[in-house]
Amino acid sequence: MDLGLTGKRALVLASSRGLGLGIAKALASEGAHVLLVGRSGDRLAENCKAINAEGKGKADWVWGDLAEENFVEATKAAVKEKLGGIDILVNNTGGPTPGTAEEMTADKLDIFFQSMVLRVITLTNAFLPQMKEQGWGRILTCASSGVYEPIANLALSNTLRSALVGWNKTIATEVAGFGITCNMLLPGRIHTDRIDELDGANAKRTGKSVEEIRSASLKTIPAGRLGRVEEFAAAGAFLCSVPASYVTGTMLRVDGGASRSI
Repeated sequence: MDLGLTGKRALVLASSRGLGLGIAKALASEGAHVLLVGRSGDRLAENCKAINAEGKGKADWVWGDLAEENFVEATKAAVKEKLGGIDILVNNTGGPTPGTAEEMTADKLDIFFQSMVLRVITLTNAFLPQMKEQGWGRILTCASSGVYEPIANLALSNTLRSALVGWNKTIATEVAGFGITCNMLLPGRIHTDRIDELDGANAKRTGKSVEEIRSASLKTIPAGRLGRVEEFAAAGAFLCSVPASYVTGTMLRVDGGASRSI
């Protein structure tokens, strides 16, 4: 299938590693010009070098921290300079610290709300006028399977990412008539550094070994294994594609069947 992404301009947030980097690679492999954003200049530079060596799409990078107040304006300027405009926006953020609902203080909520919700919404709003004018756009927001089934000891993530669900559905209906789609991609247990960190935190909290935590989690996944970043990224690339033009306002789970809800 031709995804129709040759020459499309894509901004991928939090793409120095993990799921964001996977989506950036997938889009570039389809011929897109991707702009990677993250907090590690060294990793971003190496990632772009590897993507450009493939000779299909093209990659540039810019340093950016979603926690910074000037993130939106700085990123807008970088998109204009590096891409000349935008067709695809992939909203991706790092995860908050683990913890229970009782441990969610006002300060923690405010800090992570700024980087995980507010910046996502304001950045999207900043690029919508251009997408409307050109009559084409793709907005993909990565969240977590925790918005379907809250994950133990991830109360902050469950709470804040769920806020994006209502926002995505609302804005999808508002911009569909302009040829813009808005979808959410929900990872289950995809093997990334983040999963290793969470398993380590759960091991410390429960007094079990990381191996015991990992083994128990695999038993809850019908596929019997962790997902691969490439599998998650392929689903993201499709939602950003031309053939997916009639798919909007949806949430796609990539979780190996782990979610028991319909």
